[in-house]
Amino acid sequence: MSQKSLNSPSLPAIAALVLGTVTIAGAWFFELVIGLAPCPMCLTQRWPYYIGLPILALALIMIKNSSKTLSQIFLAATTLLFVAGAIYGAYHSGVEWRLWEGPAGCSGGEELSANVGNLLQELSSAKVVSCVDAAWRFLGLSLAGYNVIISIVIAALSVITFMRLKKA
Repeated sequence: MSQKSLNSPSLPAIAALVLGTVTIAGAWFFELVIGLAPCPMCLTQRWPYYIGLPILALALIMIKNSSKTLSQIFLAATTLLFVAGAIYGAYHSGVEWRLWEGPAGCSGGEELSANVGNLLQELSSAKVVSCVDAAWRFLGLSLAGYNVIISIVIAALSVITFMRLKKA
C-alpha cells in the first residue's frame, strides 16, 4: 500500500464501515447460529448500526464524488449515532452489573395475547430474555460492553475522517 493511500481521507471511514459491518454480523451470528437471544436493550443497541452504517457508506460515496460538505454532514450524523450507541451500551452494561435499574419492561419475552385458550401454549413457548443477565462474557465484558468500545472506535474514526476532509 502506498503512502498516499494510507493518508487517504476516507481510510478511517472505510475501517469504521468494515468494523461496524463485522460487529453487526457478529451480533446476528451470536443470535442465529449460537442461539443467544438478544434482550430488548440489545436490540436497541443495533439501531446505530442499522442507521449509521448506511449513512457512513453515503459519506464514503460523497467523498469519492468530491462532495466535501455532504460527506461531513453524513460523518457528523454517524458520529452522533455511534456516540449515542456507546452511551446506551454503557447504560446497558451498568444494568448488567446491577449498578442501576434497567427499563421497567426489560424482563424480556413477548406480549401474550388476550385469548385465554392460547395462554398456556404461549406461556410454554415464550422465551424470556432478561436485560440484567449478560448472556455471554469474554474477558469480563458482555456484548453490551464490547458495543461501547466498538461504538466509540467507529465514532472516533468518523471524527478522524471529518477532520481529514476539513484539512483537505
